[in-house]
Amino acid sequence: MNFHYSRHAKRRMRLYRISKFTVESLLEGVQGIGKQEIIKKIHRYKYPIKVVFEIKNDFIMIITV
Repeated sequence: MNFHYSRHAKRRMRLYRISKFTVESLLEGVQGIGKQEIIKKIHRYKYPIKVVFEIKNDFIMIITV
């Protein structure tokens, strides 16, 4: 599955020092089509990470992190 990041998501990732690897590992195994969100606690970060994304035909568009 290919990942595309919005400009807003890239800026948020840079601001909060969240790597692409972390975001993509959170999204492993997601299914369905349409706009979704996932919230998970990662041990390195003080707060849970929320990712809003949209699954289209052959890629995942990450809207915000």
